[in-house]
Amino acid sequence: MSQTITSNPLIDRLPAHLKQFIKPQNYEEYTPINQAVWRYVMRKNVTSLSKVAHKSYLKGLEKTGISVDDIPSMYGMNRILKEIGWAAVAVDGFIPPNAFMEFQAYNILVIASDIRQLENIEYTPAPDIIHEAAGHAPIIANPDYAEYLRRFGKIGCKAISSKKDYEMYEAVRKLSILKEASNIDQNDIDNAEKKVEALQNQKSTPSEMALIRNLHWWTVEYGLIGTTEDPKIYGAGLLSSIGESEWCMTDNVKKISYSPEAAFQDFDITKPQPQLFVTPDFAYLCQVLEEFADTMALRKGGHRGLAKLIESENLGTIELSTGLQVSGIFNRMIKNEDNEVIYFETKGPTAISFREKELIGHGVDTHSNGFRSPIGKLKGINLAIENMSPRDLKAYNFYDGEYIEFEFESGITVAGNNITGMRNVQGELILIQFSECTIKYKDEFLFKPEWGTFDLAVGKEIVSAFSGPADDNSFDLVTHVSTTTTVKQEHSSEKNELHELYASVRNIRNGENSKFSLEAIFEIIEKDHQNDWLLSLEIYELVHDRDPKFTSQILKYLNELKLKRTEIKHLIDSGLEIIDKDLTIA
Repeated sequence: MSQTITSNPLIDRLPAHLKQFIKPQNYEEYTPINQAVWRYVMRKNVTSLSKVAHKSYLKGLEKTGISVDDIPSMYGMNRILKEIGWAAVAVDGFIPPNAFMEFQAYNILVIASDIRQLENIEYTPAPDIIHEAAGHAPIIANPDYAEYLRRFGKIGCKAISSKKDYEMYEAVRKLSILKEASNIDQNDIDNAEKKVEALQNQKSTPSEMALIRNLHWWTVEYGLIGTTEDPKIYGAGLLSSIGESEWCMTDNVKKISYSPEAAFQDFDITKPQPQLFVTPDFAYLCQVLEEFADTMALRKGGHRGLAKLIESENLGTIELSTGLQVSGIFNRMIKNEDNEVIYFETKGPTAISFREKELIGHGVDTHSNGFRSPIGKLKGINLAIENMSPRDLKAYNFYDGEYIEFEFESGITVAGNNITGMRNVQGELILIQFSECTIKYKDEFLFKPEWGTFDLAVGKEIVSAFSGPADDNSFDLVTHVSTTTTVKQEHSSEKNELHELYASVRNIRNGENSKFSLEAIFEIIEKDHQNDWLLSLEIYELVHDRDPKFTSQILKYLNELKLKRTEIKHLIDSGLEIIDKDLTIA
């Protein structure tokens, strides 16, 4: 399994720039302790969440085939998710927000395949398989919610990020990795936390990505459904946290009716949330999403949209009123008195597309040094350029192979030899090519003849601006290298012995051969692993109803451990409560 990536037809159709984030699950790397952590959290969750989770959760667990006793394999999940039109892939921790959301747009559930340490059994800031598989997967079995998730991904991956967003992504990723790794210097964790806190405290206008990420957090991750007086849980962050799933139902957490205003409520991944938002139903989530999308540059375009792309300093696309799309890193615009864009520029490799398909001859090889063009209406001519027929062009002296001069309403002038024009499928002009071209605005030369051939982008205005390219194939996007990678655990001889003991108990529970008896295992725990509590609970589960003397011995040990380690008292008590109820979980 470690050398292959479990597939599904949906995964096969993913573009290469998303496939680069996929990694094998490496199921054999899960330790017996990892399996015990999964089992404890799932038994606890099924017990408590049956009362507070949305009804889709328990139904979804059954429908997606997620076992309470075993960490799910990607193979099994994909085989079952395929039946509801979804798939799952394993990734290495946090991935960039745009990529994460684009996976959702393809009906792909992204699963960080690592699992939290026993020390972080209640909550981890790092994405892990408990959060992803046990939190997200069951709810997507609900068709209304699944459509919301897909729609969110479709819109969210187009949100424009700021430079701060990219810095925040790397800072949060680093902090989550350090907190889940063992033997890490506390100073390194403290410094990583300070970096995240400093970025959070920077006062700046939130980007589209920051706002839509907030909506994602307060719905997909930490959402409640129903009424503020009687809410149920559907957010994966709550469903996968045995601490917060209980805490969030108390009066300590403020319940607010969900609305587009949630986009302006920031969050801190390192702390329990002081407030949560409640949607009346899953359909309302889509309504709020569409209201937010109506405010995005994706639908607004204009000078604000282009300004967001310039500020991001990253690859983005503008679409003109003709449908012509320009993809690149935008670095300049000129506006008129009415704040209408009359000219734009990109720097570096740029591609020109129409309807998400690159125009032949207008890829990054042709426009390797950027692209620039005035846009708008021509001065003294009521007919827009894109609406001119070949006859109209001749009437205004637009002859192929002839020299022409004309002026935009903005005052930008163009003079040069008209080579040819390109029309879209509706017959509208979208591109006009010139040689020996001179473009001026006031006293500035925007283009000179010695710079080569000039392509005029035809369009009255910018109708859309969004993150990423119009055509994924225009750029080499398979280049993501994070500055941090997940730290693989190195186990001491003492930890390896503990793994062997956990494996023995697991084998006994499954009716398989074991190297040790339960009595021998418990004796070793008392002697050499006096801080471990979970394995003693698992032994107690197997003997509590058939061996009173051994049971009393284990309880005495656990009670002493609760006095010595008060921070885990509630975990032991919860485990005992589940067992003593003779809970039977399929």
